[in-house]
Amino acid sequence: MPGSVEELLELLELIPCGEHVFSGAAEGVARMRVFGGQVLAQAIMAAYQTVGKDRILHSLSAYYLRGGVVGTPITYTVSLVRDGGSFSFRRVKASQGERLIFDVEMSFHVAEPGLNHADQPPANVPAPDDCPLLSEVLAGRSRKTAEAWRQEWGVLDTRFVADTSSEDEYGRPDARMQVWVRASSKLPHDPRIHQAVLAYASDLTLLAVSTVPHPVQFAGPGMQVASINHAMWFHRQARVDQWLLYDEVSPSASAGLGFSFGRLFSGGQLIASAAQEGLIRLIDPAAVHGASLEFRAMS
Repeated sequence: MPGSVEELLELLELIPCGEHVFSGAAEGVARMRVFGGQVLAQAIMAAYQTVGKDRILHSLSAYYLRGGVVGTPITYTVSLVRDGGSFSFRRVKASQGERLIFDVEMSFHVAEPGLNHADQPPANVPAPDDCPLLSEVLAGRSRKTAEAWRQEWGVLDTRFVADTSSEDEYGRPDARMQVWVRASSKLPHDPRIHQAVLAYASDLTLLAVSTVPHPVQFAGPGMQVASINHAMWFHRQARVDQWLLYDEVSPSASAGLGFSFGRLFSGGQLIASAAQEGLIRLIDPAAVHGASLEFRAMS
């Protein structure tokens, strides 16, 4: 994955290679696959090349169909499904050669006045400077070093707030996590880039929340993980190079699938929501049963 904002911005600069067709680089992570958040961010930038400057992305629904191959350029083909008076609808398919790896539908909207309300952020959340680096927390809870974890998302400054495996009043396990996140340095004043980077960041920890109450190491021995679908709603514009609180909860995990939902706050305002379902398949039950009960899984 990119180690700096400059490298990430280079990834978001797609090359036109046909009518509504664009090409983007495919960087990898330690697990030698293309990070799903990168593909989503590049798809957003491809779709933005085909809509009017008065329209802003407000929602998307994506499916990860196959893992991306590191080092092979990704082709983004945009279908102009509809342009109305205030809405535009786009579908973007990402492929590597004949392999379709990703499919997303997006809706764009002309900003207009209207009713306004929003959830309040969680109370009593410590400030980012009072929270440890997420990479350091993960290093203490897994066999990987802090540097190895940092390389998983080097372009982002991520701080661990809290997670939980407590029980509610009905005796059911609770699956929640909070992190602070921002780009590691300043971004351009382009709202399209901020939305793309926000989508990139939203894919980082969301699926892992579905394993928090269980004695497993997310993506560790005995577990196969992969994002399957990812949805986002962009409620308000915000800068992603300023601190965002990512408040995440997993209402359900079953049949090898985990479902998680997250709210992103900036300056006390709800700016976006995200939902994801993914594979959390146990492939070595012995490794799971032998895991420490003190481990709180995340990635």
